[in-house]
Amino acid sequence: MQVNIKNLIDDVQCYQTLRDLRWPDGIACPSCESKQVIKRGFDDTEPARQRYECHDCHTRFDDLTDTIFAGHHQPLKVWILCLYFMGLNISNEQIAQELALNGSDVQQMTAQLREGIVKKTTIRLKARIG
Repeated sequence: MQVNIKNLIDDVQCYQTLRDLRWPDGIACPSCESKQVIKRGFDDTEPARQRYECHDCHTRFDDLTDTIFAGHHQPLKVWILCLYFMGLNISNEQIAQELALNGSDVQQMTAQLREGIVKKTTIRLKARIG
């Protein structure tokens, strides 16, 4: 019996983990960094994805705004699984097979994930040096 690993991952937990990592001190507006944020319901297509509005600058945003996960057709849990498999040093071809995705989609996802990790590491190093 073959099990689809995507069915074992909980969307709500993925989004909660993303929020905890992204905003350890509480949700902040990506535009003005204000903590005066109002919850504005959930996304229509991804019910675990919280929407927000900044009380100070009135910017509307959600959990994925200004992240490498924003603007893509794959759900967050697929990105998380892809990142997990990358950490296990599994090939793109194997990742595509495990997640039942097109190889070119996985290639694009892993490239973006690597780029995001490098960018974040560079920012941390600059903060330590500067």
